[in-house]
Amino acid sequence: MTVHRFYIPPDQWNPDHLALDEAESHHAHDVLRLREGTRVGAFNGQGTEVTAEISLLTKKEVGLRVLFTQTTPPPDPLITLAQAVPKGKNMDLVIQKATELGAAEIVPLISERTVVRVDAAEAHDKQEKWQRIAIEACKQCGQNHLPRVAQPVTPDRFFAGKPAHDLLLIAAIEPGARRLKELLEEWRGRNPGKTRPGRVLVLIGPEGDFTPAEVGAAKSAGCLPMSLGPIILRTETAAIYSLSALAHELF
Repeated sequence: MTVHRFYIPPDQWNPDHLALDEAESHHAHDVLRLREGTRVGAFNGQGTEVTAEISLLTKKEVGLRVLFTQTTPPPDPLITLAQAVPKGKNMDLVIQKATELGAAEIVPLISERTVVRVDAAEAHDKQEKWQRIAIEACKQCGQNHLPRVAQPVTPDRFFAGKPAHDLLLIAAIEPGARRLKELLEEWRGRNPGKTRPGRVLVLIGPEGDFTPAEVGAAKSAGCLPMSLGPIILRTETAAIYSLSALAHELF
């Protein structure tokens, strides 16, 4: 029997009185047509999940009686995906799959060759939409740590913020790009006694890749060119490939 999962934001998480917000209550009442006594799951996006029974059910509020509580440790390492926004709905796919693959943060990049343009007025709406997609992905895949989706930003502004990571990577097709396994072995050689970095950043370029100036800026910030193999991948495929390879090597 499928146990439906619901998201309760951390600022609304009260273990003594758990309740779904209006949107989640509507989904439970009107879409799923659940009933009082139905067993469900709820999580706060910060690692805490409960199994509960519905104790109150209305269109605007669903109250929960907690049966069991469990805590999931955060992903280790914490991976930030900085993804140039692809055209169409492919960013939705990237957000969904990055969530499933354990990314801790997703930064949408508006690079010079990005087809999609996002002005300041749209940035907040885009962020909210993509954050909702991450929430839905968490609900479906059982992920209890909700990745933070940042507002779209240019590569220059992103690096101006001096992102703090132990290992910085940029997917590259240039001849000097090296395999992830080699880059990790080199990192371990520079950090004796450590088996893996605590925070990893991986940059994925747009259709047509980053410009030479953007690649140069990324390298100046410490990014190491990482090869994804001999075949040139679509940008959304490159993101999934990179996160899968990192999961295989580090989780």
